[in-house]
Amino acid sequence: MQNRGNATTSSGLSWAAAVLTGMVALYITLVAFGNITDFGTNQAYVRHVLAMDTTFQDPDLMWRAITSRTVQDAAYVAVIVWESAAALVLLAATALWALRGRSGGAPRARRLATVGLLMMMVLFGAGFWAIGGEWFSMWQSKQWNGVEAAVRNFLMTGVVLLLVQLSGMVSGMTARPAGADDGAED
Repeated sequence: MQNRGNATTSSGLSWAAAVLTGMVALYITLVAFGNITDFGTNQAYVRHVLAMDTTFQDPDLMWRAITSRTVQDAAYVAVIVWESAAALVLLAATALWALRGRSGGAPRARRLATVGLLMMMVLFGAGFWAIGGEWFSMWQSKQWNGVEAAVRNFLMTGVVLLLVQLSGMVSGMTARPAGADDGAED
């Protein structure tokens, strides 16, 4: 049986997790929509990052450059597909959070939100920050440097993921009777 404090905390954290999951869902939905409807803008970004044509042109690094337009465009389409999939997963998680009382969906919403948020972290952490930023030396480009935005998105998503997980931990806590042995020794 939960005490009133844990139930209130759990409910508040659950609502916060729902709202923040919805905000991330809205964000990545708009990003994917923008990349689909304004394909050329970020296509140029991906092409320049992969071609490494605005970096310091260090010969020791330039062998990493991908100059094939076909490969560059395939990479960009893969990013859009990943963004769209993450958006759909997070929108579904948000819907489950909203309906959790009627369908017992909080645990399912939490699992789905976790999947979607991890998809975002992989995209921005591994894709843009590590691969784009380090492997393709995006940090060297004055015009096409997206490392700061990638880090911002990675960290924001990580905070939401922590809150989603915390809401599950708190909702699983139960009140213990006074004087119950907690296993700790004096």
